[in-house]
Amino acid sequence: MRKTFERHPGIPVFCAIVLLIVVSRWDLDFSAFHTFTMSMMKETVSGLLHPDWSYFYDGSSEDVFSMMLMTIAIALSGTAIGTVIAFPLSLLSAANLWPKHSPVPRIGKVILDILRSFPELVYAIIFVKMVGPGPFAGVMAIGVHQIGMLGKLFAEEMERLDTAPVEAMKSVGANAVETFFYARLPQLSPIYVSLILNHFEIGVRSASTLGLVGAGGIGAPLIFAIQARRWDKVGIILLAVIVTVYLLDIFTGWVRKKLR
Repeated sequence: MRKTFERHPGIPVFCAIVLLIVVSRWDLDFSAFHTFTMSMMKETVSGLLHPDWSYFYDGSSEDVFSMMLMTIAIALSGTAIGTVIAFPLSLLSAANLWPKHSPVPRIGKVILDILRSFPELVYAIIFVKMVGPGPFAGVMAIGVHQIGMLGKLFAEEMERLDTAPVEAMKSVGANAVETFFYARLPQLSPIYVSLILNHFEIGVRSASTLGLVGAGGIGAPLIFAIQARRWDKVGIILLAVIVTVYLLDIFTGWVRKKLR
């Protein structure tokens, strides 16, 4: 047996995975599985494959097109708020900017760690209770989470920065402000823009679910359609989300290519 494990080291790993799956099933409740029927599955799949195109745009503010635009606006506004606040926090968190004041970047990183510890959905629930249901709660939820995520990434890129241009400017008498704007920022700008665009895409996907808790966007009609078992409406909503994310991916990819 031992020789077999030595010849095939993947066997113990496979056995461990199988054991974990078996153990995890002990705490799972499968009692609701008896309600599953093939007819129910066929009805669901058929509805998803035959989306209700009349629901895509009907001139009201409650159709899929209007709600998808609101979802994009929520993600864009949230990402903008997150970017504006994350940038100064990243300067506080970058250790190479505070060589003589090590507690400063530590405090900054702790703040960013706290802000990104909770997903947008948790923040959405909190802000819905604070400011009431609507798009503003979704904007704040995405914005606060993006502060922690973008701030961390901005700080890491700042710490990995090539210091040769910075040292060259210092050698000719440039101060900290001049080296930041003329040596550090030009190197970081394309990277920062790429990170912002990437998190905007993530924000659109997150905003698509925040409506489930009343934070605006396409999530609200999605959960209503699921509860009513209107799978044709669910199909057109999911299709709109997929197409939107795909188009945004093409657009942001084009912008990133231009920045190289």
